[in-house]
Amino acid sequence: MKSHMITGGGGIQLHLAETGNPRGRPIVFIHGVSQSWLAWTRQMSSELADNYRLVAMDMRGHGLSDKPREGYADSRLWADDVQAAIQALNLDHPILCGWSYGPLVILDYLRHHGEDGICGVNFVGGVTKLGSDDAASVLTADFLSLVPGFFSVDVEESVRSLDSLLRLCFAQNLSTEDRYRMLGYSVSVPPYLRQALFSRSFDNDDLLPRLRKPVLITHGSDDAVVKSAVIDQQMVRITSAKIRMMANAGHACFWNDAAAYNRCLQEFAEAL
Repeated sequence: MKSHMITGGGGIQLHLAETGNPRGRPIVFIHGVSQSWLAWTRQMSSELADNYRLVAMDMRGHGLSDKPREGYADSRLWADDVQAAIQALNLDHPILCGWSYGPLVILDYLRHHGEDGICGVNFVGGVTKLGSDDAASVLTADFLSLVPGFFSVDVEESVRSLDSLLRLCFAQNLSTEDRYRMLGYSVSVPPYLRQALFSRSFDNDDLLPRLRKPVLITHGSDDAVVKSAVIDQQMVRITSAKIRMMANAGHACFWNDAAAYNRCLQEFAEAL
């Protein structure tokens, strides 16, 4: 596993992990709020590495990337982070794969840099808008009830909320080792940063119908964070989308049934 530090939007330092076939088609994985590149362990260490060049980002403010106080409201900075990863690692028309909040970052990239530099997109348990009643309508009540705790500076309340989020994300029980590893990198993200991410307000209704590159939408049937209604209310605007519902999988469907998800992603990549 290689580790890279690159310069992202606004000059901050971003961490990327890389593995796999250096001559294969690149796949860039972008995690969700208060996560890290380690969320993609079951992809980075899978058979996908035999044929594909796999890169997982630590988003700005997460993992080993810089955690500035500002710079989270500007979609251009998020877009430039993804562009920096593509350019710094010389990724030839990668597939961009985003989980949960990750699709919003991908859409930031597509808005500012277009589709010419990529070959396809995979949205996993994702949403396309924030900061409105319409955006909140596809989020579950259980998830929304945890949001105030994400912003708390009280350590016990913050940890309690983040631990509850992990339980919501996974339809199957986590091992003790996995749970505490995930909780560790979740807690390492400062409360001010989580608040900044959820304070963004925008939609991509104008952008979605203009997407022409292939899009794979993957959603767990038991997702306890993002309702399946997101497909009819938001994703339906993407005319190029292929939808794959994963049975008995939760918000982190790529973890719950990694083998099935990896096959799905590989089939998508092979068809490009």
